Parts: sequence; structure tokens; C-alpha cells
Amino acid sequence: MSQLQSLRGMVDLLPEQTRRWQAVEAVAREHFRRAGIEEIRTPLLEVTELFSRGIGEGTDVVGKEMYSFLDRGERSCTLRPEGTASVVRAAVQHGLLSQGAQKLWYGGPMFRYERPQAGRQRQFHQIGVECLGVSSARSDVEVIALAWDLLAALGVQGLELEINSLGTPDDRQRYRAQLVAWLEERADQLDPDSQERLTTNPLRILDSKNTTTQALLADAPTLLEALSEESAARFAEVQALLRQLAIPFQVNTRLVRGLDYYGHTAFEITSDQLGAQATVCGGGRYDGLVEQLGGSPTPAIGWALGMERLLLVLEAAAKADPDGAAARLTAQLPPTVYLVNRGEAAEAAALGLARNLRQAGVAVELDGSGAAFGKQFKRADRCGAPWALVIGDQEAEQGCVRLKSLRAEADEQTLALDAIPALVKALG
Repeated sequence: MSQLQSLRGMVDLLPEQTRRWQAVEAVAREHFRRAGIEEIRTPLLEVTELFSRGIGEGTDVVGKEMYSFLDRGERSCTLRPEGTASVVRAAVQHGLLSQGAQKLWYGGPMFRYERPQAGRQRQFHQIGVECLGVSSARSDVEVIALAWDLLAALGVQGLELEINSLGTPDDRQRYRAQLVAWLEERADQLDPDSQERLTTNPLRILDSKNTTTQALLADAPTLLEALSEESAARFAEVQALLRQLAIPFQVNTRLVRGLDYYGHTAFEITSDQLGAQATVCGGGRYDGLVEQLGGSPTPAIGWALGMERLLLVLEAAAKADPDGAAARLTAQLPPTVYLVNRGEAAEAAALGLARNLRQAGVAVELDGSGAAFGKQFKRADRCGAPWALVIGDQEAEQGCVRLKSLRAEADEQTLALDAIPALVKALG
């Protein structure tokens, strides 16, 4: 019988990787707690209309990348390709916005049918923040600072912030007309994908990865030039507040993000930790989305970071600086005690001792091999535990256990098996 494999782009997270993920999630969770941001959990499966209406029919995500199917009730369902639309849907459905501004975060898997590559699979994971009911330029900067400080706390090096303003819908409509007119005169110089987008979603051409198209766009009109006086003033305030917080940034007039719901401030944070600039976090303001999904007009801003890409960056940072924050974060935490045991009576006693110590808050790895003491001590040394507790049948009969230091010169101690407080004290 042939061996079954996971689907392409659906990747297992093995214990070592999962440990690193948990460390990142723990830092993020504490970061959000201090900022008064509460967690929300939404379903993986939503009605397809949520994303076609929210993200936009003309986007690559909706047009080419979603996992959609009919369920047994003949309803079109989609595995969520991003988190924002689901959070907004939940806030509207459950009346959260009637309670005032909502600061929410989420984490979990998303799904897009893309070509798998390093740092991006068909099932990928995001941590995201959504702030609903906040409209000021100051709130834009607070959200950006939250992402910047989280990445810095995780030990990500070489951070760069790029920002742009997408203005109001009127600004974008005015700019769209200018851009289309300019591109139509040069349509024969565009790559095939951009030629198609010229009639469906011309602003996405600005985000083209084709080098020829990018070179052509160097002389194209920019969105900033089409901003109203009010939108321009707002963007200037965002920049001033970023300078006040000493967060360095660059204005990227080609930055549009990939989803239709963005307006005003858009941003991406990149890192050069992988050699080339890699986006680790992106987001922006989406004031029209709540209304688009059936709620009252509500300003909002948010961001998401990709876990797979972030972990690659952190691994690179850990290698570059073995004593840095990223290395400490991704390092394996050894157990406090490795419990060496052999013999029928000893194994039964060791089982009870391990349980009692764990209940007292001590991390204990119990050797279950029944191998010779020498082999068990080798495993104890490899796992990095500072202490070994040793029980043979003789110790079990006498109701005691031997405590040996594995990392420092210290005399061996013998303690009673049931003297848990004394054992905990001896372990430091």
C-alpha cells in the first residue's frame, strides 16, 4: 500500500517548528494584552460572498486563488483567504460596534491556491490586528507602531517601513482615470497580466512584479499627485507622527496593497534578514469595508503578518546573532529534570514522582526506555537538563531518589521520594 502524503502546499508543523511558533504567539499575545487588544476567533469557512463583496471581484485573491466549493445545501463556501473580512463580519453580526471602538486580534490558518514557495504555502498562517471605529491619523500611527514594536521585540533585524496614501474613493477614481489614460498609450509595453488588469483593476498594475512594467511605471502619474487637499494633509500628519515616534519610513508611491478595501494610509514592513527585502507585515485603512458588509459606516485600520515568512526571518536573525532576541526566542527550553529510572519498582515510583513534580510546576522528562543507566544519562545530557533524578529498584525500596547535577560541579544528594517541597527547593 502506497504511503500517503500531505497535499501540495499544506505543510506539517513538526514539534521543533511548533515550539518556535508558540514562542512567537506568546510574545504577540502579551504585546496585544498591554495594548488593550482582545482576541477574536472566527470560522475557517465562510460564505463566498463575504470575500467577493469584501475583498473585491477584480482581485487576484477572489478571481484566481480562493478555495471555494458548494456544500450539501448548495451554498457556495470558501476557506478564508485572509482575516479582515471575517473579523468585520463577526463584529457586524454580533453588534460589537454598538459598544464603541473595537480593538481585536486574531491568529490562524488562511488558504490561497498559489504556487507554493519558501515562506508562503497554500495553507498559511497570519497574526493580525483590526481596530474598528477609529478614524484619526494618530490611530493609523498607533497601529503601525504596534506592528513595528512587536517585530522589534521578536528580534527581527533590518526593518524598513514603507507607507503610501490611497486617499478617498473620489481620489482613487480621479487617479484611476489618469493612470488608465497614461497606460493605454503604452499598453503594448505592458506584460500580459497588466494588460488584463488595465480593464479590470488598473491600480494593481502598480504592484506588478514584472521588471519591464516596473521600469515603465517609473514615469507614470502617482496617487499622491491626485490626492485632495484634505487627504494630503492627513497623510502629512501620519508622517509627522511617525517622525515624532522616531520610526523611520519611506514613502512608496507604488504601494497599493492587493485588496480593494484599502483607502488612505497603506503600509508594509520589510526585513533584509533573508538577504533581499522581504515583506513581513502589511496593512492599511479600510473605512468602507464595514458598510460594504452590511454594517453602519465605520472607520477601521488593521494589519497582518505572515507566520511562515516571519519564522524564516527569525531563524536567519538567530543565526546572525546567536546571543540576540531571536536566538533566545527560538532556542529550545530544556526540562529542569531528566528522570533516570530502571527496574520494575523503580519505574512505578518514577511515574508517581514525575507526576508530583509536574504538579508542583517543575518540567520533568521521564525516560521510558528501560535502557541501561549509562544510555539514559547520555540522553539526559543531550536534552540539556541541568539536573538528573535517579531511581533504581534499590532507591525505590528505600523510598528515596538521587539528585545529580549535570551542568555544574556539585555533590550528589539523596532525598525522600515523597519530599516534594524539598526536591523543588533543591532544584532551585
